[in-house]
Amino acid sequence: MLKDSTLEKSGCPEPLTMRVLLSVLYPVLSLTIFGLYPSMTIGPKEGWQVYSSAQDADGRCVCTVVAPEQSLCSRDAKSRQLRQLLEKVQNMSQSIEVLNLRTQRDFQYVMKMENQMKGLRTKFRQIEDDRKSIIARNFQELKDKMDELKPLIPVLEQYKMDAALISQFKEEIRNLSAVLTGIQEEVGAFDYDELYQRVLRLDSRLRSCMGKLTCGKLMKITGPVTIKTSGTRFGAWMTDPLPSTRNNRVWYMDSYTNSKIVREYKTMDDFVAGVVSRTYNLPFKWEGTNHIVYNGSLYYNKYQSNIIVKYSFETGSVLAQRALEFAGFHNMYPYTWGGFSDIDIMADELGMWAVYATNQNAGNVVISQIDPDTLQVMKTWNTEYSKRNAGESFMICGTLYITNSHMSGAKVYYAYSTKTSSYEYIDIPFHNQYFHISMLDYNARERALYAWNNGHQVIFNVTLFHVIKTDDDS
Repeated sequence: MLKDSTLEKSGCPEPLTMRVLLSVLYPVLSLTIFGLYPSMTIGPKEGWQVYSSAQDADGRCVCTVVAPEQSLCSRDAKSRQLRQLLEKVQNMSQSIEVLNLRTQRDFQYVMKMENQMKGLRTKFRQIEDDRKSIIARNFQELKDKMDELKPLIPVLEQYKMDAALISQFKEEIRNLSAVLTGIQEEVGAFDYDELYQRVLRLDSRLRSCMGKLTCGKLMKITGPVTIKTSGTRFGAWMTDPLPSTRNNRVWYMDSYTNSKIVREYKTMDDFVAGVVSRTYNLPFKWEGTNHIVYNGSLYYNKYQSNIIVKYSFETGSVLAQRALEFAGFHNMYPYTWGGFSDIDIMADELGMWAVYATNQNAGNVVISQIDPDTLQVMKTWNTEYSKRNAGESFMICGTLYITNSHMSGAKVYYAYSTKTSSYEYIDIPFHNQYFHISMLDYNARERALYAWNNGHQVIFNVTLFHVIKTDDDS
């Protein structure tokens, strides 16, 4: 977390009173960033709550904050409780001051602060349950807007160990004390429009912080969330990871061979409902299930060849096609499940990739970075991992992650970094709910894994360890 002065330079608005709503949550944030699916809900009588990421129909990254119920206490009846709450806030400020001096040497103090904040949140809920008459107007629209902020909150998790955040905590506590004092003096004075504007400013600030994320390392896979059940046992479905004016479309390609039909859906809701907006008849059949849509074009492996085809949805024509030199095809070097999965085309934060195997590399995995316009190979890495022993794989931030199985007991256990040209064995399990994964691709825009699991289209959340990029970073 940057100091306030730095935030102003980076475009983050100066925190206002609405930041009080998040101050209760900051200390309990973890060091990792979470994926988008699924959203979490809470009961209507809980206090102000802020959660992790979700995706709206237009592909925007949004987050969720839920406002309290209207049932609030009277000024006369609850003055004593508010004073007690102020005393607890003051005590918490003192604890945070101590934490500010020692947090970089001993992370245990952060954990103690988390426990204190949890206790304070419980007190808030107790008081909010009794407050009956503070808010008379309907805050439903405000609650809906705060729900949309939920996906942005995990961005702040990485800030837990940032010493600068402690100063921010102190300022948040001061603001909280001032607000509680104001509630004592002037119950119900907050205007809905004013609060709504503060939520909008908070939204802008969180999105600015989101932009400071650098690439991350895979830490965890959760889910899956089943989006739909359709098609044959094998197939592919995807969205475009690059922003565009129509970036919320879904494409669907059933089967791993002997087909040229691609179905397009305007939104994820249309995909679930089966409302097809357009159907494309490709000039060539595809092979395998490892296709991608990237910046408005479909990239796929041409049937019975090692040729990659670039097909434009806008013009309905082939823009480029090029053979991957020496790449095996047509079940020469497939993944463990077969299905002509010799050539896997991928995309991540760093661009487009092709993963395959060659005789020259003894059937081991080869990684090539591809120019998305010309399909030329820009750089290649030879690994020592057998392609035939690999389950499905995917790229995140220039690192190839290979799973060990397409059936039960699946996990990610091998990672090859193109940045360092080195590998490591890891152990990241994930739930193979329907027992046969024939397609697994990472979407950098949504930070999620799309999978075709035995005729089920599912999405996995991924947790990445991120580094926050400050204005001082080179």
